[in-house]
Amino acid sequence: MGEQCVGSLLMSSASDPLAPLGSLPGVAESVDSVRKAVDRVYGHRVMRRRSGEITSEAALRGARGSAALSGADWALEEVRRRTDFGAEAEARTVGAALRLTAEAGQLLSIWRQSPLRVLARLHLVASGSTEAGDVVGRPRLAGEAVDEPLVELPLPSAEEVAGRLDGLSRLIIAGGSAPALITGAVVHGELLALRPFGSYNGLVARAAERIVLINSGLDPKAICPSEAGHAEQGREAYLAAFEGYVSGTPEGMAAWIAHCGRAIELGVRESTAVCEALQRGAA
Repeated sequence: MGEQCVGSLLMSSASDPLAPLGSLPGVAESVDSVRKAVDRVYGHRVMRRRSGEITSEAALRGARGSAALSGADWALEEVRRRTDFGAEAEARTVGAALRLTAEAGQLLSIWRQSPLRVLARLHLVASGSTEAGDVVGRPRLAGEAVDEPLVELPLPSAEEVAGRLDGLSRLIIAGGSAPALITGAVVHGELLALRPFGSYNGLVARAAERIVLINSGLDPKAICPSEAGHAEQGREAYLAAFEGYVSGTPEGMAAWIAHCGRAIELGVRESTAVCEALQRGAA
């Protein structure tokens, strides 16, 4: 398939360009496994009366996981305790992840109409007041640097970024039959591959995946923090799976989708543990 063909898939004139991904080896099984896991946690008795608490805790754990993948691997209690996130680089990363997680829920109604506007807003929120000038909240231009220490793959040109972002936007606006897992994995992988902004691309990519999972109806209460699951699998496994996405091969794409599915299931496990703790009166 190749990376260029991944971009071609997104810019395809087909009415449902992501549909073929559902027939890749193991993808249907991943989709089914994710749906069953999500249904189980939504059926937990604690969810009927304390879902707001589960959502809040999932947001915190998701932000911690996303920050960990971007190099700020703090203990959950440290993230919970801290109030100042403006000092050193790791603190700024954690603060950005927390702001993104909070902001994502406010952008759901805009996502399907104007995904590029949402992505710009996510970068603006992640950057906070630490970056000045007109580079914040817009895709990079030719010659502009990108600070993304996690991903060391060659950067696509600004022209390619613009074209593929447009294709991604049209794909989201058009909708389609692809399950949320597949759409979320493609949005996440594409943004990480493009690194369209000067900074915080990983955090923005994972926040966008969160928006897809919530907005699709798979996880409407935002209690399945895939970011926590991505972090639990480790940075090495994350990057290996992501390289499969970038390769564009059927095997690589299937491996990336399966990795994202496992991340959701691990996020479900986190929230299930929170439900059990609340049920026991331990939290």
